[in-house]
Amino acid sequence: MNRWRTDLIAGIGAIAVLALGLVTTRAADIESAYTKLDFDEACVVVVEHEAGVSMLCTGFGEFAVHFAEGDLRHSVQYGHVTDGNRWESFAQFNHVGETIEWRHTGGIPHAAILRWFIENANPETGAPDANHRGQVLVVSTVAVRPGQGSCIAGYVDARANGDANVLARQVADTIAVDFRCDIDLPAFHGNRGPFSGSPTSVAG
Repeated sequence: MNRWRTDLIAGIGAIAVLALGLVTTRAADIESAYTKLDFDEACVVVVEHEAGVSMLCTGFGEFAVHFAEGDLRHSVQYGHVTDGNRWESFAQFNHVGETIEWRHTGGIPHAAILRWFIENANPETGAPDANHRGQVLVVSTVAVRPGQGSCIAGYVDARANGDANVLARQVADTIAVDFRCDIDLPAFHGNRGPFSGSPTSVAG
């Protein structure tokens, strides 16, 4: 092997190590922060009508939570959103949990993770019950500044994946960080079971 080839291989190896180091450093800088979605104490009604309600809730630092409920279904956006007409939920009746996990670097969030409960009907009775209730971790982007969108970037079936929280964080840190609302399509990651519901996404 000649000297030129040896130097080339060494150079490629050095670049690979540097790139790996940058990725590792970036991952190490990402942290989780947790906030509660408290409708009684931390939310104010923005619009109320017969079909439901829209609320503005305290989130993580300056990044608010935009909550909407209609026809026993929920929709949530995060940050400095300007598109208040975006509706993303599930076809089945559903409701969200109270704990939001924000994935952030230095206090600037790039994703939010929230557990959705899907009220699937028991085929024998036609009514929802606990055995058929789905649990899906929904990973959404965060509008860091006005004019940006916030939308769902991915789903993890919490009933079908034993490491659902870890997987959701991976989706947040690798997919949501560069996800383009209205261009990219959200997908399920990991295993998907029969209780994961039917996601709906309609941009107003």
